[in-house]
Amino acid sequence: MPDRKHHTREVIHIKGSDSQTETRSVVQEVPLTVFLNGKELITLLTTGDANRELALGFLLSEGFLQVKEDLKSIRVDDEAGTVEIELSGDLDLTEKLWGKRAVTSGCGKGATFYHILDSLHAKPVSSQLTVAPARVYELMKELNRLSDLYRETRGVHNSALADGEKILVFRDDIGRHNAVDKIRGACFLDEIPLGDKLLVTTGRMSSEIVVKVAKMGVPILISRSAPTSLALDLAERIGLTLIGYVRGDKMTVYTGKQRVLL
Repeated sequence: MPDRKHHTREVIHIKGSDSQTETRSVVQEVPLTVFLNGKELITLLTTGDANRELALGFLLSEGFLQVKEDLKSIRVDDEAGTVEIELSGDLDLTEKLWGKRAVTSGCGKGATFYHILDSLHAKPVSSQLTVAPARVYELMKELNRLSDLYRETRGVHNSALADGEKILVFRDDIGRHNAVDKIRGACFLDEIPLGDKLLVTTGRMSSEIVVKVAKMGVPILISRSAPTSLALDLAERIGLTLIGYVRGDKMTVYTGKQRVLL
């Protein structure tokens, strides 16, 4: 059976004045519609895998879901591209607040939203976790080694949760937000504690990614890309360590330098 996450297409490859027909792999992009308590909530654009984790991670990131006890049921239909979730509790206020959103720099979703006050609700990060530069380099190399779909298609972002020694959870998606939400959903289902973990990603460290990581309680965010100014402001406010532009044996510590062993 072919890999569900990518397809092949016939293309014309041109180099200089020479051209030839080739078969190339392209990453799959499909809609996933999330229904919450019988109402259509959002349609995410995704690679079509780990739909249960993605939907749960999204609800956790957006504040709809807090604890497992509130999850009454979840039904996933991969063929139809739907996830139906029933939660207990009063969601009226959350739904009203969630509707007042500002469009962000997100990619890979049908609609990406961000509550301007999310940063104020993110708890300060107080973890004593530390990491040495050599370990940062190794974790990024391991992330790259696991990135089979990226090597095949060049069309996805990769993210991973690590315990300082090795990668525990790896996920990829066309959107860096989705990849992070998949990890959060997986940790929620498997009850993996997050306060002593690191998140490693290939995506840009924008403000909404920083907020997602802060809400997870993860103290160190590592990326091969750079942060934005607002991301740095938020990270400094809540005490999150941002390490960016990790390439080979080089990296830049932007915030939270006390967690980096020099």
